[in-house]
Amino acid sequence: MSAAIILAAVLGGGILLIARRMFSRESTVNMLHYPSDMMRGKTVIITGANSGIGKATALELVKLQARVIMACRDQQRAEDAAQEIRAEAGSDQGEIVIKRLDLASLQSVHSFCEEIIKEESRIDVLINNAGIYQCPYTKTEDGFEMQFGVNHLGHFLLTHLLLDLLKKSAPSRIVVVSSKLYKNGDINFEDLNSEQSYNKAFAYSRSKLANLLFTCELAKRLEETGVTVNALTPGIVRTNLGRHVKISLLAKPLFNLASWAFFKSPLEGAQTSIFLACSPDVEGVQGKCFANCKEEELLPKATDEEVARKLWDISEIMVGITK
Repeated sequence: MSAAIILAAVLGGGILLIARRMFSRESTVNMLHYPSDMMRGKTVIITGANSGIGKATALELVKLQARVIMACRDQQRAEDAAQEIRAEAGSDQGEIVIKRLDLASLQSVHSFCEEIIKEESRIDVLINNAGIYQCPYTKTEDGFEMQFGVNHLGHFLLTHLLLDLLKKSAPSRIVVVSSKLYKNGDINFEDLNSEQSYNKAFAYSRSKLANLLFTCELAKRLEETGVTVNALTPGIVRTNLGRHVKISLLAKPLFNLASWAFFKSPLEGAQTSIFLACSPDVEGVQGKCFANCKEEELLPKATDEEVARKLWDISEIMVGITK
């Protein structure tokens, strides 16, 4: 949703809604509740767990006594977030472990996975949450367009390298955070690296479409393994994901006010991630996409098996997976 649309809503009478939201704090999302020890003995990896949806997911799972591995690029920000989570989680909480992971570096992904496999006896849930949104054209350490490299290829390799441990830990789950903006994306196999042309909004949408196609193909490959994979679209959430989106100084106060009224809080945005990570309602469910903790119907391009298979094969080559 563009800032112009949001501002139009505000100026067109949305201020009443803002006031109601600010004073009542009524959530538009059903907040789910689980037994306080539901994730005891479970190990969960969350990428990008130091802010936004990832941090909110980590907090709620720690409250449920999970052992949460925060896989983050910035060590200091991860330490700060972990301290806040521990302070908020209460006395009966799980464990937090911080590991460095830079999804823009295939070497970092390899190092992270080697460390996990060496130190961890099991992984019960892998949440591919981290993402970068509408950044200027830049490339990863390995020469990939940044959004495609981080949002898709980094998680593609991460999941591949941890798959054997996930299978040994079965029943286990993989959760893939996508976005409704996938609808604006297409997979152009002739220019996956955006070297011929670059539009930052389209590049983000393409990476989120790739997440869904990855989920589709991985689900087929996981049949009869005891490992499930499902995706989700969290909706519009107040996070720092949009830090690369430029908003004029004049519009910023109205934008911030509108975001408070119309956007989900990180905790609200994290509800479906938490649901897919621990709810018995999705036990054995495979290859689906969820929004607001309910199954979501996707556009045909997000479930195209031929495109999903081709993208998988090309992604393997790009990240250097040899069979």
